[in-house]
Amino acid sequence: MSLEDFLDLPEVKPAREYIDGKIIRKPMPKGKHSRLQLKLCNSINEVAESSKIAYAFRGLSCSFGTRSIVPDVSVFTWSKIPFDRDGEPIHDFLLCPDWVIEILSPQQSSNRVTGNILYCLENGCKLGWLIDPDDRSILMFFADQSPKLLQGDESLLTLAEIPLNLTINQVFSWLKMQA
Repeated sequence: MSLEDFLDLPEVKPAREYIDGKIIRKPMPKGKHSRLQLKLCNSINEVAESSKIAYAFRGLSCSFGTRSIVPDVSVFTWSKIPFDRDGEPIHDFLLCPDWVIEILSPQQSSNRVTGNILYCLENGCKLGWLIDPDDRSILMFFADQSPKLLQGDESLLTLAEIPLNLTINQVFSWLKMQA
């Protein structure tokens, strides 16, 4: 099956990705995953949307090169967001995000998820995060340097345009919903 054939298939839940000629079903997000995904999108959009700096999409299908992937969070700088003539985002994003965030689920292969982040970086993405809720760490990937593993009170790097200051502990504190 070609990428074009895959893109012609009807959408299903959970989402599917097209990688190396294979269709791979993404696991359905569970509680911790969903919470982090939503909080990250909200935090990024709170500082970047009104100024038209960037926008974070949750579970958006991005098709480029030879793959169609569905990152947990895809951040696009405003100038790259494809809009229709009414100023609304188009349905099909046939481009690579500027920043991709993946949240590891217990049933996911960390190597496959890392492979998607690396593929994005090879195709123009500037930054990738791999969040592991089980060990409370975030592995940051960059287009031009080695990955960096962060834990505790270490500060996270975002796209330079986005004025968002977060530490690892702040991100994982979002999981605590009751005292």
